[in-house]
Amino acid sequence: MTNKDEKISVLPFLKWAGGKRWLLNRREFGLPQFSGRYIEPFLGGGAVFFHVRPQRAILSDVNPRLIETYQAIRDDHERVLEQLAYLQKHHDKSFYYKERSRKRRSLHKRAAQFLYLNRTCWNGLYRENLKGEFNVPIGTKDKVIYEDEDFALISSVLTAAEIVTCDFECTIDRAEDGDLVFVDPPYTTAHNMNGFVKYNQNIFTWDDQVRLKEAIVRALYRNAQVVLTNADHQSIHELYQGVGDVISVPRSSVISGKSEMRRATSEALYYFGIDEGGLARGQESHE
Repeated sequence: MTNKDEKISVLPFLKWAGGKRWLLNRREFGLPQFSGRYIEPFLGGGAVFFHVRPQRAILSDVNPRLIETYQAIRDDHERVLEQLAYLQKHHDKSFYYKERSRKRRSLHKRAAQFLYLNRTCWNGLYRENLKGEFNVPIGTKDKVIYEDEDFALISSVLTAAEIVTCDFECTIDRAEDGDLVFVDPPYTTAHNMNGFVKYNQNIFTWDDQVRLKEAIVRALYRNAQVVLTNADHQSIHELYQGVGDVISVPRSSVISGKSEMRRATSEALYYFGIDEGGLARGQESHE
């Protein structure tokens, strides 16, 4: 069962492309009650995890820098914050590019570096070159530490979670009866109606989409419940035909750096294996 105690709102500490903060208060969105673990195999910014604040969780992602940042904040948030304050003090354009190229050895310094770059790079984008080096240019924001941010609380919330680096299939295959799996794979909505499969092939391949669907089906056979977000595209609808119900959720595309390129689009929301009457939409789902 999700934690029914009075909870202080916790915002994600990372800005992440494809994050789901925008979805949390939409009337189309809701989560079922569940008795087991909350499982999220594409962690990213973790907006839904921090919204739910489950008593037990498995969080994973294939990005080791992302995962070790979560682990460091969970296990040693005071030292991460101390290093982040150092980075804030020295931040300027020259320092940003020097720090971007540095190889930090200790876990808390690597975590602070990751968070520093996330908050000061262009549009909060995470991108690596062929050598595996972060190569996003500096952005317009220079705020590194936010006054209303409670790292102690974030750390406390994360203590409920097992946080691991692994492929999504390994994580979903751990789902059992009573667990809730929230699945938010990488995809872009900009090409929903124009070359979706071709454009997304470099983000999350079609073979990965098929693997994901098969992993979800296996989890359903084990009586787990699954909520999925994905591209609102006919190919995706056909892939999941007969597996679950889809809702099209309209929104504005915000990933583009130029406001004139941001336009109305939609994303797909699927509910799988949820008993009749077991899904409470919106705020009702967390009462």
